[in-house]
Amino acid sequence: MALLADPPVPPVDDSSRGRPVRRALKYVVAIGSVCAVATIGVVVGLNRVTGGGPVTERCTAELDGSDWYLSPAQADNAALVAGTSVARGLPARAATIGLATALQESKLINIDYGDRDSVGLFQQRPSQGWGTVQEILDPVYSTNAFYDVLVEVEGYEDMAVTDAAQTVQRSAFPDAYAQHEMRSRAWASALTGNSPGALSCELAPVADGDQTAPAAARDVVAGRLGRDLGLAPATGAADPNRQDPASSTVTVDATPLTPDDPERGAWATGQWAVATAQVTQAVEVHVADRVWLREEAAWVEAETRLDPGEVRITADASE
Repeated sequence: MALLADPPVPPVDDSSRGRPVRRALKYVVAIGSVCAVATIGVVVGLNRVTGGGPVTERCTAELDGSDWYLSPAQADNAALVAGTSVARGLPARAATIGLATALQESKLINIDYGDRDSVGLFQQRPSQGWGTVQEILDPVYSTNAFYDVLVEVEGYEDMAVTDAAQTVQRSAFPDAYAQHEMRSRAWASALTGNSPGALSCELAPVADGDQTAPAAARDVVAGRLGRDLGLAPATGAADPNRQDPASSTVTVDATPLTPDDPERGAWATGQWAVATAQVTQAVEVHVADRVWLREEAAWVEAETRLDPGEVRITADASE
């Protein structure tokens, strides 16, 4: 499997002749740093005044008082990897292992290159029987292919994350997965519904030119729900929003994900919706008595409490 190495660090010249130059450079760097901080402060200040989006778009999963960040693109893929484990009825440990593996192999980006013939989220190789290049580059296929092998590993739930990942991947760097364990645990806990309200994204507002009609906006959300979680939106009387052609809200019953704990299924679905919000253009996600607002980048108290297992996802749409 591919290991994406950081670029080499250039050598440092320690000769005495370079000291005056280095001293001068220190002053230049110091002045530049002050200017950079001042510039960022102005940008952030203007951003708050004008109500624009965040300077840096990012998503966060919190666990045990620590925040673990991913880019929106990484978060979108994390939602698929963890969501697939939930849809398959696997334990949260499987999601942690899957996320740690994809973080190490591809940095959670569906790349079309790698070591030798490795491609995709998990850097699977066609020559090793993982499928065709086209199949592996389908993240749904590659994620399920990974879990198909993982579930055959006896006792994987009790193994160290790096050992379980290595058993599946057979990498030349068997211990490399361990460095991603804490980040993966945080994201797995949120995306499997075990840590309610622990996942949020700071995203720019949906641009006017990217908005679609309400029906089309609902279809995007519904399509991803089906792809990642195997869920379908409610229909008929169970979804009053569908009776309103101007509504871009999708109501879904997440109970099938976790029949014995509908609330956990709802939080898994709700936080999946936040993690995929850049793609689906979600602006509001309602679970239980909490609602995530894109403009606030936070979960806040909702005016009403939804039934156990119910989730409502509202996408931005043109009027």
